[in-house]
Amino acid sequence: MITSSYSDTAGQAPEHIAIQTETEQINYQTWNRLVNQTANWLGSLSGKPKNIAILLPNEIPFLQLFAGAAHAGCTAVPLDPRSTAAEFADQLHISKTDLVICDRRLSGRLNGVKTPVILWDECRSCIEAENTEGAFIKNAGLPFYTGFTSGSTGKPKAFTRSHRSWLESFSCTKREFGISPDDKVLVPGTLRSSHFLYGAVSTLFIGGTVILQRKFNPAGMKDRLRQADVLYTVPTMTDALLSAEAFPDKPLKVISSGADWPASSKQALSDRYPHLRLYDFYGTSELSFVAFLSPEDGAKKPNAAGRPFDNVKIEIRRPGGERCMPGETGKIFVNSPMKFSGYIGGAKPDDSGWMTVDDMGYVDRDGYLYIEGRENGMIVSGGLNVFPEEIERVLNGCPGVRKAAVTGVPDAYWGSIAVAVIDGHADVKELKKRCREQLAAYKIPKKWLFSEIPETAGGKIARAAIRKQAKDMMEWKR
Repeated sequence: MITSSYSDTAGQAPEHIAIQTETEQINYQTWNRLVNQTANWLGSLSGKPKNIAILLPNEIPFLQLFAGAAHAGCTAVPLDPRSTAAEFADQLHISKTDLVICDRRLSGRLNGVKTPVILWDECRSCIEAENTEGAFIKNAGLPFYTGFTSGSTGKPKAFTRSHRSWLESFSCTKREFGISPDDKVLVPGTLRSSHFLYGAVSTLFIGGTVILQRKFNPAGMKDRLRQADVLYTVPTMTDALLSAEAFPDKPLKVISSGADWPASSKQALSDRYPHLRLYDFYGTSELSFVAFLSPEDGAKKPNAAGRPFDNVKIEIRRPGGERCMPGETGKIFVNSPMKFSGYIGGAKPDDSGWMTVDDMGYVDRDGYLYIEGRENGMIVSGGLNVFPEEIERVLNGCPGVRKAAVTGVPDAYWGSIAVAVIDGHADVKELKKRCREQLAAYKIPKKWLFSEIPETAGGKIARAAIRKQAKDMMEWKR
């Protein structure tokens, strides 16, 4: 179970700090007690709720409820405070949530929902009155976490993960990233994102110290980064920290995922702070860890997604199912013990062990994976296939571009055309020139828009939102 190490850590190093925030910190003795009490309280509730939604800020109670639910054999369902009332209702319905535990300041967002709601202020004293001892459920196949991912339509889908999947991932974190109990791990992003949630929960399992940031603030993070040994981040955060000159002049492991990190951005960070050790990994909500670049790999193969984690197998397949040759683009299939359990009310991994999320790419002769794009995001323009991600990688390396997103919109002549949405103040002529130097002519966007780019909680481009935004702006321009 993902909480099974807490009692051992509390016994061996009771005063070791488990979690540190801007205003408080707790040691492992206290952490173990809080998790036991929370699990016992959940087990005492009438109706025995199994799916517990959490609507709390990035503070210790969030992790306490998440771990307590897992310890009790329940499934935690983190909710995004930015959601609308209608989105909350959808998320609670598709995740089959029995109970919501909510911060008082956010409770107004849940007006009208049918699921029972308890305020954290009201249950805290009940939890603290519970028995401090607790026996965890010993079934690693049980689900413990429900998250949400958007399909091509933008409608949320709920996925579940078992304890076993994250226990396998914890082993990768220790082995490939070298995280140890001595490390202080800074988690500056929302715990609603599985990337940052994983960073915190894996650190607690390993016995390190989690440094929680209530809200990401690049200019205000210099002191926190000086304290940290490891930083979990996404590319947009990393670029913001670089612009704010927030990184310390000391060794720091930087673990990045959630979106494509341009090689030019990595190089700029390494040039300015050569003592940083950069780890970049490719994974998805469904597949978990797939491939990673160590600092040494990044120097040799800066444009690769990485080599497979030790417990992961990758195959690139043609449409007929045959395996591709090295360098040949096809659909990426993954076989791994870290896969999700399935979508609630939807598809689950089959018995073969192999699974795809329709990402396209290729493997080079050295076994490194390269991502071309997602099949269902592919733009078919004039009968030719165009991957938005390939164009975005070029545009994100251009001066004046903070972030680029490419999407397809319908066109009477071409069928679809590529539209580039640019967050920044770049010159379109220069952007086209850079594209001509690095891309085939048919891949160059035919329309250019300037706007902020919507993102998911994990720092990825919100593809459905950007498609609608581009389509609306194109219609308005007509």
